[in-house]
Amino acid sequence: MPRKKCIRQVGGSPNITYYKPAGIPMRNLTEVIIHLDEIEAIKLADFEKNYQEDAAKKMNISRQTFGRIIESARKKIADALLNGKAIRIEGGNVEVKKV
Repeated sequence: MPRKKCIRQVGGSPNITYYKPAGIPMRNLTEVIIHLDEIEAIKLADFEKNYQEDAAKKMNISRQTFGRIIESARKKIADALLNGKAIRIEGGNVEVKKV
């Protein structure tokens, strides 16, 4: 039986939760769903340039788990960009940090 996933800490939800290629009707697009913890990982590692260990601490997860999350997020984003898919941001096992 798999272990229960721990709740990942995120800084909040993005204001924009959907991206799509220009000029292609929605009915013709396939979606890639990116979870909030994956967006948080992208933000911490790629945008804010945190080391994986530091970013993992901010999300209250192990470095190894952070590595799996960031790998999954990058693969989904690459798939959407290279194959002309829409990106929908939603859900996941997350808790919004209190500032």
